[in-house]
Amino acid sequence: MNDIDRVLRRIDENLDGSTARLFEILRIESVSTDPAYKGECRRAADWLAASLSGIGFDAGVRPTTGHPMVVAHHPASEGAKDAPHVLFYGHYDVQPPDPLDLWETPPFDPRIAEIDGHKAIVARGASDDKGQLLTFIEAARAWKEETGGLPVRVTILLEGEEETSSPSLAPFIAANADELKADVALVCDTAMWDRSTPAVTTMLRGGVKEELTVRAADRDLHSGQYGGAAMNPIRVLSHIIAALHDDDGRIAIPGFYDGVPDLSPDIADQWRALGVSTEDFLGPIGLGELAGEKGRNVLEQVWARPTCDVNGIWGGYSGQGFKTVIPAEAHAKISFRLVGDQDPAKVRDAFRKFVRDRLPADCSVEFKTHGVNPALRLDSEDPRLLRTLDALEAEWGRKPVVIGSGGSIPIVGVFQSDLGMNSLMVGFALDDDRIHSPNEKYDLSSFRGGIRSWARIMEALAT
Repeated sequence: MNDIDRVLRRIDENLDGSTARLFEILRIESVSTDPAYKGECRRAADWLAASLSGIGFDAGVRPTTGHPMVVAHHPASEGAKDAPHVLFYGHYDVQPPDPLDLWETPPFDPRIAEIDGHKAIVARGASDDKGQLLTFIEAARAWKEETGGLPVRVTILLEGEEETSSPSLAPFIAANADELKADVALVCDTAMWDRSTPAVTTMLRGGVKEELTVRAADRDLHSGQYGGAAMNPIRVLSHIIAALHDDDGRIAIPGFYDGVPDLSPDIADQWRALGVSTEDFLGPIGLGELAGEKGRNVLEQVWARPTCDVNGIWGGYSGQGFKTVIPAEAHAKISFRLVGDQDPAKVRDAFRKFVRDRLPADCSVEFKTHGVNPALRLDSEDPRLLRTLDALEAEWGRKPVVIGSGGSIPIVGVFQSDLGMNSLMVGFALDDDRIHSPNEKYDLSSFRGGIRSWARIMEALAT
């Protein structure tokens, strides 16, 4: 029996113990957004550092201006000194459990329940992200117990502020870049395609978030006295917003599509084979027509094409009753999702010029940025990705799905920009795990399969 077979056997023998350890950390109420739980967040960090130290990692709790980080290191086995160095990332903080009255049992009292014919662990944080991060730690435990070492050099970084936009993370990484830099990052905060089909996320859309204020008169005006003669900034802003898209759903800002790649035929074929129809995607939310670029299917629109959306618009009187007023100001918040090699700064500047070019002489505009970040993608021929896909197929008996994400995972951008590392985003959550909602759960099959998968991936990356 070779090493990996022995490690997999050890994982199955240890499953009850692994589940018990997951229950221990799930009982810690590490809600990051509420200062009342600051001590619980520290307790979770201490628990993780102690757990990692117990299996031979050089682990410690590092202070930040917010909740602490956990950093741990372990060398590769004696016979694998040239093995790659991987950085595993996860987060131990959780969302508040409210509303409490919708939980069937207390949110920090984990239990195993039968849900739709499958056994699952129910507790706040079970899927997001304590169960996920523990899959990697338990895989490392099995390797250590069975072989005495690890097939790759491992650094682990666990944060306590992911649910509050990670304010301490980028400064911490910048201050500790030499210690944290590795050959590749492993991120376990994503999902499987379905209960029995693993997935690797290789594309993340970037973003530009802009707030703008259009001003006209120096005060609000009576519409009976000034209506028709004075420019209304809501009218101006409405015209600008209406001009952002053409009749085919394309974004009309000059140069916007610079750097947008065509989808590779292999990936396009794989996505079509997934069989996700417009009705499948939009039907559950009461819609039936795609609103994006004509000629692009639903998965391409949400994973691989850039977007422009109005996230908020306001101005004038919106209270009870009616007030005949021409407001002095109108406001909007507009976001762009970016793909490929689109330059966020160029998109922002092109958008601002697009707005200014459409302003009447009597109007002015002020912009406020709420952040920019580039899109990310992993080369489909990257050897580490191919080895990971092979490892997942060996575990699940199905070809993994290579998917994109319509959203962003900011830490992946930080790893790329600050540490020069690509990320393998492999997660074992399910779409029905109810993350951020009452009765959050993590299937036992996800937990066991995740541990076994990471054991295989570590071996595959060492090749």
